[in-house]
Amino acid sequence: MPRQVLEDILTADSIAADTALAASGDPSAFERLYRTHVGRVHTLVRRMLDADEADDVTQDVFIRAWQKLSTFRGESAFGTWLHRLAVNVVLARRKTVGIERGRFITEEAPLDRASGRPVTPELSVDFEEALARLPEGAKQVFVLHDVEGYRHEEIARMLGIVPGTSKSQLHHARMALRRYLDR
Repeated sequence: MPRQVLEDILTADSIAADTALAASGDPSAFERLYRTHVGRVHTLVRRMLDADEADDVTQDVFIRAWQKLSTFRGESAFGTWLHRLAVNVVLARRKTVGIERGRFITEEAPLDRASGRPVTPELSVDFEEALARLPEGAKQVFVLHDVEGYRHEEIARMLGIVPGTSKSQLHHARMALRRYLDR
């Protein structure tokens, strides 16, 4: 058996064991789960919200995970469950902060008014900066679909929109990013 396959099996087994221990109240096991998953959760949160909120919301995700761990049934991997929980926390945060007003792109070219970087070979384009400049709704759909791999039907349910709106938002986000990154 190749070494990487064996390491993946051992990692999956240790995560499953830590999940069971944490669900029974073991804080050390939960800390190990936290250390394993915090990077991915923080990246997701940072992409879906403003960067200055990422630390607080990531912490909220893990507090919520600790509180809800008893509801984890093991039908999916712990990381998958945690990822979905993180998306739900982010979406709830958007609603409570009142960011809903920016859900839809109403203009044809939202990034046209943003100044682009000068075209020089020594500068690399900052994708994260371009992503942060998108209107909230377009950014949410882009991250959920193109980065995290959700289908339009799933995104529509999460955001309370129809699948066609999700598809339209994704198209507008891609075009806006392309225009910004081509500058």
